[in-house]
Amino acid sequence: MADRYLSFAGSAPGRFLTRRLGLPQPAELIRWSPEHPGFTGELLHLTAGKPDLDAQLAPVLARTGLRPGAGSPVAVVLDATGVRDVETLGEVHAALHPVVRSVAASGRIVLLGAPLDHTDHHQYAAQQALEGFVRSLGKEAGRGRTVNLVRIAGDARSAESTLRFLLSPRSAYVSGQVIEVGAGPFAVPDDWERPLAGRTALVTGAARGIGAAVAETLARDGARVVVLDVPAAEAEARAVAERLGGRALTLDITEADAGARIADALPAGLDVLVHNAGITRDRRLVNMPAERWGSVLDVNLGSVLRTTDALLERRAVNAGGRIVGTASIAGIAGNAGQTNYGASKAGIVGLVRGLAPRALAEYGVTVNAVAPGFIETRMTASIPLFIREAGRRMNSLRQGGTPGDVAETVGWLAQPGSGAVNGQIVRVCGQSLLGA
Repeated sequence: MADRYLSFAGSAPGRFLTRRLGLPQPAELIRWSPEHPGFTGELLHLTAGKPDLDAQLAPVLARTGLRPGAGSPVAVVLDATGVRDVETLGEVHAALHPVVRSVAASGRIVLLGAPLDHTDHHQYAAQQALEGFVRSLGKEAGRGRTVNLVRIAGDARSAESTLRFLLSPRSAYVSGQVIEVGAGPFAVPDDWERPLAGRTALVTGAARGIGAAVAETLARDGARVVVLDVPAAEAEARAVAERLGGRALTLDITEADAGARIADALPAGLDVLVHNAGITRDRRLVNMPAERWGSVLDVNLGSVLRTTDALLERRAVNAGGRIVGTASIAGIAGNAGQTNYGASKAGIVGLVRGLAPRALAEYGVTVNAVAPGFIETRMTASIPLFIREAGRRMNSLRQGGTPGDVAETVGWLAQPGSGAVNGQIVRVCGQSLLGA
């Protein structure tokens, strides 16, 4: 649905009025497109403290396509892995204070942090301070700029897929996030433009909306896509699959044998499993019958648990595979009238955190989730006008996201190069003012 306020605020009269009245001033975000696959411009590489990262960071940054420079950068990367105390936190201010204003509109600021050291409470405090710094700067940056923190436990190469994502138009609606990159195994794709070439991806609830966008993005990145949806949506699912050169699979994901049927339909296994199917049955708890509660919990959480368990037990998710769930801001911050939905989406967070270490150790599979905020879909288009406008503006970017924003984040998590990213919940919300 068109955001008329965004269009108006970008016009000359709109800029004048919004400034005079103190109204939100959203900037048109630069998103990925075939004509604009990446940023062009300068990347400013700064340090604070004595960096812990090895010499591989500079080559990784060079491969993003951005050129080193010190003029008006489109991106700034501050290596703060060496920040260990209050004194070196001062170097963060000293490095960024002179340059923040010069970062281009829709530019990127990425801080690199170190794992929290439980044996050194000064280091722990200083590194934790970076989180508050990043989230605060994200709310100040304006003009479509994003600010994120990446904690790197391995060498710089393990974070290459993450840095490529955050320093590109693909991450337009991801800001204020803390992403941990472990020391786990990762594979460098032969082609960073088609990192999923030769891999099979299944997306549930993919006949429309966010699911269809995810399927399209994975296909663009080279995957053979299986579009799964309920039998009632078979025609739409087949249309999406035919458009993407994939195949459609129709079944009720809540059936007890859904996982087995998926495994039987894909004898060679799958490499990417995206749990996107979900429903809402909103009502305040005092007015919510058990059927509304149970149906949402079963579709959004129960089916995900059962299907994931079945596919892992049958080893239908190949080694080196990726499982990506769909949580929600409602599961992190809560939402009136959505106790059932909030519970189901918080359950996805718990699934990811509980399963991720074991799935990697036993099956060689990573488990992560995206948590969308206000995304422009048919569902949000039906929200009453004033509530919809509030939802759009209550984030640092002052606008709603698109299904493509969620899809790009899933695409990053699905890459072979993202093997060191495990157990993460990444909010795609423009840094919503709700929740952490």
